Amino acid sequence: MKIAILSRNPNLYSTRRLFEAIQQAGHEALIVNHSVCDLIIEQDGPSIIYKGEKLTDIDAIIPRVGASVTFYGTAVVRQFELMGAFSAVHSQAIVRSRDKLRSLQILSSAGLGMPKTAFTNFSKGGEKHIIEHVGGAPLIIKLLEGTQGLGVVLAETRKASQSVIEAFHGLKARIIVQEFIKEAKGADIRAFIVNGKVVGAMKRQGAEGEFRSNLHRGGRATIIKLSRAEKQAALSAAKALGLDVAGVDMLQSARGPLILEVNSSPGLEGIEKATGINIAGAIIKFIEEGVNKRPMKISSQ
Repeated sequence: MKIAILSRNPNLYSTRRLFEAIQQAGHEALIVNHSVCDLIIEQDGPSIIYKGEKLTDIDAIIPRVGASVTFYGTAVVRQFELMGAFSAVHSQAIVRSRDKLRSLQILSSAGLGMPKTAFTNFSKGGEKHIIEHVGGAPLIIKLLEGTQGLGVVLAETRKASQSVIEAFHGLKARIIVQEFIKEAKGADIRAFIVNGKVVGAMKRQGAEGEFRSNLHRGGRATIIKLSRAEKQAALSAAKALGLDVAGVDMLQSARGPLILEVNSSPGLEGIEKATGINIAGAIIKFIEEGVNKRPMKISSQ
């Protein structure tokens, strides 16, 4: 089997681990920089040109599409899908999860717990109402395009909240406002989902004085055993967004687990080092099952 990892950086931990896992399972591994693929669309069918050559006989792909290239990256994933390759993460699910507002709307419709969230159009004086919608300060303000904790602000007072919201609106930046969950104490949980199962979970604690728990911001990770409610919330969130491979971020609150975000390209380093679990291997097993279940193509010759 030939499996391609769609990644712009072959030196990233996640890319290297997936490459190793593919080879250890006895398959051919290939790293493809999706940002430099040319997509050919014609009557003869879709094809992909990479480094001057047409990519053929790709059985499966593992998308590692960064947020900054979501549009082009998902177009490449979709092209592979149309060419018959099995994708560990479906192109439409990536699009769905990358739109923070859309994903929260879907999770809300599915009845999943989450911090109360408000979104509004730019309007003079509107910042006062949006603050009230989430129960007042302190509150969290997030850029819809932010990643890895960037573009996330904790506003501790009503005056600070109004100032930050006014500043973002003045820049025409799209934001959401969320209630602050005090009892989480700067920590969150990431559950790693593969093929409808939680294959690993870790608790991430923010650095001293930091409300964001992202490992990129200096947070630390430890293994955690999920409660039944936390496991069910994580599985339901991934299912609602159509993701077979996902990292589901949750807060522990007095009213149960609250979904923060569902990541379609979750990093492997933090979860593997915290838990000691071979997450990359679990993804390859899922791909093997998926490829074997595909309907066989019947030749017309």
